Amino acid sequence: MNKILIFALFLMTVSFVPQKERAFKEGEWFKFRIHYGIVNAGYATMEVKEAVKNNKKVYHAIGRGYTTGMTKFFFKVDDDYESYFDKGTGNPYQFVRKIDEGGYTKNQEGFFNQSNNTVTVKDYKKKSEKSFIVPANTQDILSTFYYLRNHPDIDKVKVGESISIDMFFDDDTTKFKLKYLGNEDISTKFGTIPTMIFRPYVQAGRVFKEQESLTVWISDDDNKMPVRIKASLAVGSLKADLEAFKGLKYPFSVKAK
Repeated sequence: MNKILIFALFLMTVSFVPQKERAFKEGEWFKFRIHYGIVNAGYATMEVKEAVKNNKKVYHAIGRGYTTGMTKFFFKVDDDYESYFDKGTGNPYQFVRKIDEGGYTKNQEGFFNQSNNTVTVKDYKKKSEKSFIVPANTQDILSTFYYLRNHPDIDKVKVGESISIDMFFDDDTTKFKLKYLGNEDISTKFGTIPTMIFRPYVQAGRVFKEQESLTVWISDDDNKMPVRIKASLAVGSLKADLEAFKGLKYPFSVKAK
């Protein structure tokens, strides 16, 4: 499960409200419990703060994932993802990626130039620097979360339809595509939560059984917070559940406990 814990978390973060109102604010924080089969494999957290880039106040998102218990002795994961993105457009200025996944490590920073549609990646492990041409409005893996929570097409998408955006990850730009499946009330530790269901399209092969191996549930309220994910992997299955949260911008909708 070298990249599963973090990848699952960020795919879980597919959520939407109209662009005119943000679904989040500084101080928002989520914690997720990650299960690999019946094993409690680890945790992941996400939070959003405020920072200054280019003499401008921006959002600073921080995502961390780590294995716990016996899992970390078999396969240790200690990942740190960060993104600085514009409060108005949601477009990123900079990302940070520091990971240790079973001894596989990366230490990178990426700097977006929105005026000429490029991203420059500094690899501190390899001591290299490369620039890439990207489409307009390209997101990094963490800014994708917050960008999609305010996607302008949410009122237009229908069951069975998909929404796509460009995402830069691992020195490449890919189409991050999501299909809307409908709505469902799910039982959680917080009570019964009305949710919207999405299916991200992923690459079949080494990790996932097929393109539609992931299903994600987000709260059907103004927060559009990630609640649950299930994934069928090439070996075994994964489930992630919201464990704790604070700093929501809007009231949290629960039907019953």
